[in-house]
Amino acid sequence: MATVTDEDAVKGLRDALGLLKDREQVAQRLLASSARHSFDPDTELDWDAPFEDGKWFWPPELVSLYGTPMWRRMSEEQRILLSRHEAAALASLGIWFEIILMQLLARHIYDQAATSAHVRYALTEIEDECRHSKMFARLIEHGGTPWYPVSRAHHHLGRLFKTVSTTPGSFTATLLGEEVLDWMQRLTFPDERVQPLIRGVTRIHVVEEARHVRYAREELRRQMTTAPRWSREFTRVSSGEFARVFSVAFVNPDVYTHAGLDRREAVAQVRASGHRQEVMRTGAKRLTDFLDEIGVLRGAGRRLWRSSGLLA
Repeated sequence: MATVTDEDAVKGLRDALGLLKDREQVAQRLLASSARHSFDPDTELDWDAPFEDGKWFWPPELVSLYGTPMWRRMSEEQRILLSRHEAAALASLGIWFEIILMQLLARHIYDQAATSAHVRYALTEIEDECRHSKMFARLIEHGGTPWYPVSRAHHHLGRLFKTVSTTPGSFTATLLGEEVLDWMQRLTFPDERVQPLIRGVTRIHVVEEARHVRYAREELRRQMTTAPRWSREFTRVSSGEFARVFSVAFVNPDVYTHAGLDRREAVAQVRASGHRQEVMRTGAKRLTDFLDEIGVLRGAGRRLWRSSGLLA
């Protein structure tokens, strides 16, 4: 009797988006793309060039206080200073998230054949994330701002999540961390109002993260089709909770203090800002549409996603 392999077992499976693609073929294409379009930030970017006067560190429309009464009272210099600190806070958040992601990827491939293209691409992605984390750290240092760690509670929740997360839960969280920032960075790197170094950092990140998003989407589709029911249900709830953590951690309130603003008033105005709510929902829409189609946004998980502010 012929032996049925894992790959044979999932051939012909479909989800709401159609036929699942072959895992090895996807990985081979991503490996080829990585060979053509990978960057060394240490040599690719001009770290010695001074920042340019009057240029932003993040597009003003994406700064958390944009359009609020406090924003209208701020001078242009103070607005740019806030964008500098928010760029550093987002880079800090990116480092925290990518360290979690690298551990999740290593755990994902632990029981798989090391010679497969799928595993080799996961190792390639870990290499990318190592470079990104070092790039973000260098950007923070170069900008003369503090490092902005997430809160102690979120730090420990991250430790818990990467320990108990299911495989589909890990890839859902991966997409959450990558796609909202990716949307913002796609607006940033072509924006000539923004500092050239920031644009260079975001350009590298967008190009390389596009592969990471493709890998995570294909694997999440597969997992939500083949994983046990309990795993899929747990993924729905845990990803919804992670969405709530992510939306809160997205702006570190310490940036307002360092920009010379009243922290409590700033936080309150950001929470009440219709513009900010629209920015976050728009940034997440491509992801939430995808998650909805493959069955992640159901039941209690959907309610958690809605309470995060990322889902209308």
